[in-house]
Amino acid sequence: MATMVFVNFPVKDLAASTEFYKKLGFILNEEFSNDQASAMVWDENFYIMLLRHEFYQAFIEERTIADNHATSGALIAFSMNSAEEVKEFGRIAEENGGNVYRIDHGIAEDVMFGLEVQDLDGNNLEPNWMAQ
Repeated sequence: MATMVFVNFPVKDLAASTEFYKKLGFILNEEFSNDQASAMVWDENFYIMLLRHEFYQAFIEERTIADNHATSGALIAFSMNSAEEVKEFGRIAEENGGNVYRIDHGIAEDVMFGLEVQDLDGNNLEPNWMAQ
C-alpha cells in the first residue's frame, strides 16, 4: 500500500478556504468533513485537512498557531504533470486571493519549474514540475 499524506492547515474561515481549494482542483471529501474541518483530496495519496483554528488548537495544545503570513513553518511540495499545470495552479490561486511567487532554482524552466503558493491563511504549497 502506498503511503498517504495528510497535511493539516489551520484556517480562519473554513467555508472560504474550502472554496479556495476547490478552485485549485482539490475535491471535498464529505465523509471526513464537518463544521470543524474540510478534507480536501488532491489524489488517492495526498490530502489537505483544513481545520478551524479552535479545532487545530486541540492538536497543538498550549502552543500558538503561527501567523503564516509573517512566519513559515513548512513548505508542502507536490509534483504536477507539466510546468503549464503549475502556472495554471498559480494563476487560479492568485485570482482567488492567494499569493504566488516563482521559485528560482537556477535551473532552466524546461527542466524544472515551481511556485510558492500561499492560501488565504498564508499556508504554503509548492506545486512543481521536473523533466524526467
